[in-house]
Amino acid sequence: MNGALIGCLGLGAFLLAYRFYGTYLSDKIFRLIEKDRKAVPTPAHEFRDDVDFVPTRKGVLIGHHFSSIAGAAPIVGPAVAAIWGWLPAFLWITLGVIFMGACHDFGALVISMHHRGSSMATVAESLLGKRVRNLLLLVIFFLVWMVIAVFALVIANLFVSYPSAVLPVNFEILVAIAMGVFINKRGASLKLPSILAQVTLYIMIYLGTLFPISLTPVLGDNALMGWMLFLLIYSFIASVLPVWVLLQPRDYINGHQLIVGLFLMIGGLFIVQPQIVAPAINPNPQGAPPLFPFLFITIACGAISGFHGLVSGGTTSKQVASWSEAKPVAYGSMLGEGLLALLATLAVTAGFASEGAWHNHYANWNQANGLSAKINAFVNGSASFISGWGISEEIGQTLMAVLIISFAATSLDTACRIQRYIISEVGEGLDIPILKNRYLSSFIAVFTAFLLMTSSDGGKGGLSIWPLFGATNQMLAGLTLLLICSFLKKKGSPLWHYLVPAFFVLLMTTGGLILNIKIFTQQQNWFLTTLTGLLLLAQFWTMAETFQFIKKENSQ
Repeated sequence: MNGALIGCLGLGAFLLAYRFYGTYLSDKIFRLIEKDRKAVPTPAHEFRDDVDFVPTRKGVLIGHHFSSIAGAAPIVGPAVAAIWGWLPAFLWITLGVIFMGACHDFGALVISMHHRGSSMATVAESLLGKRVRNLLLLVIFFLVWMVIAVFALVIANLFVSYPSAVLPVNFEILVAIAMGVFINKRGASLKLPSILAQVTLYIMIYLGTLFPISLTPVLGDNALMGWMLFLLIYSFIASVLPVWVLLQPRDYINGHQLIVGLFLMIGGLFIVQPQIVAPAINPNPQGAPPLFPFLFITIACGAISGFHGLVSGGTTSKQVASWSEAKPVAYGSMLGEGLLALLATLAVTAGFASEGAWHNHYANWNQANGLSAKINAFVNGSASFISGWGISEEIGQTLMAVLIISFAATSLDTACRIQRYIISEVGEGLDIPILKNRYLSSFIAVFTAFLLMTSSDGGKGGLSIWPLFGATNQMLAGLTLLLICSFLKKKGSPLWHYLVPAFFVLLMTTGGLILNIKIFTQQQNWFLTTLTGLLLLAQFWTMAETFQFIKKENSQ
């Protein structure tokens, strides 16, 4: 099978979905154009404080939102799921993004905007009551806690594996701050700063290959922990700064960087015309859990992700300047992430030299499930596509490593900001005003992640609970879809666009959690068994509250 043909089919499906299904949801289900016609202010205008609530240009906000949701997960998930073959991954990514993931992100953004830019937990309190709010706060804190600890580990691993990426990634931070000040304080146009930012970034990528920066000669085996501490300090600073100083301009640069990266990968795909060497379906790989339901929780962010709802309701909803811009920001960005996940699938199924090389890499589940190995497979596979342009594989690897690190870093500091909001909401609920201080709440977010990281040697403590990430993430996505259903029911709008995806996602999540309990019990891992049981209980409780609400609305 030709990899370029599969890429073309996926891209065409995404373009049609944006034009027709996304427009239908925007105009007919959420009726966003009507709100703009009536000049209803968005939370960004109504509560503007120039720290978190900031009306933002559409192009900049798309860059921020897309960068925040497109971290390492849409690469790692498909790279692991490829062990079951390329066809299940392709179908789940394509159909999942169009009818579930993009709808989820779009709906989460809209209902947050309808509730003063609030988090999903606060929206849940408004719709379903305090019990559901408290349950969701616990689930969200747990999920974001994992994200911060593990994404810091992933980025640190990439710094160690690709020292040529250190210079351009960190130089980008300085460029972003300069760009943010220049645009927001002087009201300058975006065009020239954007061009200069991209040019300097690619110059730094070239220089990074000439002058790699490594902590290993200085810190030895502690180099990984050194980079992780650096990343946590950076995340704390980024999470307390006003969004226009670093978050928005850095994400805007990343958005352009991804466009260039996708263009090079897609163009290289058509130039190289690689054949997919992986089997279409590999139903029983050695040591792997069953394809159903684990495919649907392994590929999370590349198809549908609860973390995206946190971004929509955590940072993005506070920056949307007009209601109709929610469609390109949320629905459009998720289609872009689906394209990234699709290219990741092709990189790890068509980027190998032979079928034997692929089978060697995916010999068993333990080998396929390693985070670093899968990211490296994507970097190397993508670099082989880019080489079709005549770009050396060394520079191509640096380019892709910078791309992944930049997006993962965006997800990392966005997660810290979201955790700050969650801790502030806990403080508000418990009447502890000091927790609403953004410096203290950000410190707690970073410090608790540090405690998790250091619970195991080498800063890898987050990996001890990472097996729960996929199921927790998808559970939150399913519960967010139910929240959107509750909102639509209250507004008298049709529900099936969200009720069907919610049912499917929660069914897969329930199956995954139950099978996880069985696996953890066999391993005598009582800690993970207990956590999984509590998550399952929280899911059923929230589902019961939601269906009770819908039943009550039907009877009125």
